[in-house]
Amino acid sequence: MYYDLIRDAEALKEQLIKTRREFHRHAELGWTEMWTSCLIARRLNDMGFDQVLTGRSVCKSQARMGLPSKEELNAAYQRAQSEGADPDFLSDMKDGFTGVIGILNCGEGPTVALRFDIDALPIQETYDPNHLPNQEGFRSIHNGIMHACGHDGHITTGLGTAELLVKYRSQLHGTVKLIFQPSEEGVRGAKSIVENGHLDGVDYVLAAHIGGTPDTKISAIGTGTGLSLATVKMDVAYTGKASHAALSPHLGKNAMLAAATAVLNLYAIPRHGEGDTRINVGKLTAGSARNIVCDHAKLELEVRGSTSESNDYMEAYAQRILEHSGAMHDCSCEITLMGAARCGTNSAKLTALVADICRHKLGLSQVTLEDGAAGSEDYSYMSEHVQKHGGQSCYFSNITHCAGSFHNEHFDFNEDALINGVKAFTGIVLYLLENTTKPSF
Repeated sequence: MYYDLIRDAEALKEQLIKTRREFHRHAELGWTEMWTSCLIARRLNDMGFDQVLTGRSVCKSQARMGLPSKEELNAAYQRAQSEGADPDFLSDMKDGFTGVIGILNCGEGPTVALRFDIDALPIQETYDPNHLPNQEGFRSIHNGIMHACGHDGHITTGLGTAELLVKYRSQLHGTVKLIFQPSEEGVRGAKSIVENGHLDGVDYVLAAHIGGTPDTKISAIGTGTGLSLATVKMDVAYTGKASHAALSPHLGKNAMLAAATAVLNLYAIPRHGEGDTRINVGKLTAGSARNIVCDHAKLELEVRGSTSESNDYMEAYAQRILEHSGAMHDCSCEITLMGAARCGTNSAKLTALVADICRHKLGLSQVTLEDGAAGSEDYSYMSEHVQKHGGQSCYFSNITHCAGSFHNEHFDFNEDALINGVKAFTGIVLYLLENTTKPSF
């Protein structure tokens, strides 16, 4: 069975490369992945998936975070329409209801969910002639938007896995959910999928990330604890009252002072003794002229923690500072949640199984990852939900040579990683759903 899988995955190489480059050209930001979602839905539908969920059936409306403005969403819809997005699905995407879930029902047995993120980044892709997308003509056609984190590869891996699972469905016993998640960047999308019930009853959930550096010389599947930092992203708006800075400063309510007070005190939050913590104010915008008391100020900030508890502590402390900084200067304070993630950890047994399947059944190189300075991943909502209800989770790395670092205008990856990803995901699902009962390991 695994010999056939390896052969069939390698036979998809040219198709996978073509698909990846198609998504790369049409890079779309979170909650605007309308062209992208339409193509995913069309492919899954044509493959014969039993259910293809789109629109409001994917994400719970109120649980979406960091939505663009209505004007931006409408512009994205019009753009997708002009670029030939599939009309059978496009209307479902209005108002930012992107993302797709494909379901294969294969009789009695466990339920396995695979998550693939689909959004791009607000980065202008390089014009460097040595950049492969420039050489091969698949550079992003959207100015200032680029797949600079490998999500075009994740989508493609998911569709390649879908194709093989349909081919092998007679050997599967259970249910497979392929979750193509919108708006991972800024950790904004996964929570809305969890709150819509799509992880209820899931026994195993898995996700992966393509990654490496310009110095990476191997291709491998990397497994470890899957540690990721919990985080909360906030936008804060202070509103005061403008006045003349010389004639009537006492009549003004200085929003800039409120913001400045907040920034200084945010960085003074005491550390947490039971977990590493982070805080960063990345942007402060305030003021209109040198002789006007500032009436509006805006902060963009985040907190993080190596445990969900330490992150909760940082969030609560930050909110108190933000609110009281406004009150000190008689300004109103409005805090908007823009994104969030929990602390992510892998299930040890499933992680060991993933490593064993990749190495011994699929012939893939496998490495153990050491915990380092972790980022954040909203897959953690899926992982936490499944594990809290008795299931298991594994987030692994699809390691390959990459040109440039993540979130960089030069980012690109060795497209052989697409084949390795398809092998890994398909092989894991085949093992987990070989029998009608949960495998023992």
